[in-house]
Amino acid sequence: MKRSISLLFCLVAVITASAQFDPQMGQYMYLPTAYNPAAAGEGDLMKVAGMHRMQYVDITNAPMSTWFSFSSPFVIGKTRHGAGVKFLNDRYGLFTNQAFYVQYAYRQKLGKGYLSVGVDLGFINVGFRGDSVNLKDMEDEYHDADDDAIPTGSKSGMRFDMGVGVYYVTPTWWVGGSYSHLTQPSVDWDDYSAVKLVGTMYISGGYHFRLKNHREWMLTPSAMVMSDFISWDVNLTLMCDYKDRYRWGLGYRIAGSVNILLGVDIISGLQLGYSCELPTNKLLLESYGSHEIYLAYGFDILKPKRTNKYKSIRYL
Repeated sequence: MKRSISLLFCLVAVITASAQFDPQMGQYMYLPTAYNPAAAGEGDLMKVAGMHRMQYVDITNAPMSTWFSFSSPFVIGKTRHGAGVKFLNDRYGLFTNQAFYVQYAYRQKLGKGYLSVGVDLGFINVGFRGDSVNLKDMEDEYHDADDDAIPTGSKSGMRFDMGVGVYYVTPTWWVGGSYSHLTQPSVDWDDYSAVKLVGTMYISGGYHFRLKNHREWMLTPSAMVMSDFISWDVNLTLMCDYKDRYRWGLGYRIAGSVNILLGVDIISGLQLGYSCELPTNKLLLESYGSHEIYLAYGFDILKPKRTNKYKSIRYL
């Protein structure tokens, strides 16, 4: 089974790819700038964050992704803005993907919250490790190890990319929508192989509410819908927070997995999160699930007044 899955990851690279391209995230609610540029600079905190995901551990060539994000709010006159950068290092099968984006968001006060409109501008570099393809042991009437359509060396290509998004956040709830790969860049490696990125839509939202008789407890249901209009995926999550510092929760992805999430704000502004995502299909028998670590630090730049009050970076 592991051999078959690994081979599938390899063979898909020799044809033009057109499917959801962006990596999954179980802790999507803590790193919104990864999929929505309008979230850049939300709140009053300058924020540095990173997330590392190891998917389907123990399966050869399984996906592995690392996100890094830096964003900050700033004020020009009486207007509010946000800016930042994000970087992705992604590996899945014999594919590699590095992406770098500059983000900008304009924020406008609306009702009890802020409405933001943002844009991603950057580059992607998609590669294929063709020198790792090995079909010698599978030669038959359907497989030819010397097929010219199979890349035999490492290949890569860089293209311009962009995305757009909107985001509305209040002290108790948030909702946003974005669209990545708006330019639908195509990376052509040679006459036989190419990768075309199609746009992916994200819709996310969530709500915080405290228990009436136990104000130190807070529940946060949230959801994210992802689609390239060919396939769909929905991620549902319920988090429980204690004293705005300790948290745990459960998630469910309709594509076939359940998620266990844990987290703690170590000191004021420093947050650590972990999630373990277990497949609900036969992949559970072939791997140790998917594991994700999140680390972030936020510090106040718009309100420099000294205070001893604990402040969590999660509430943007």
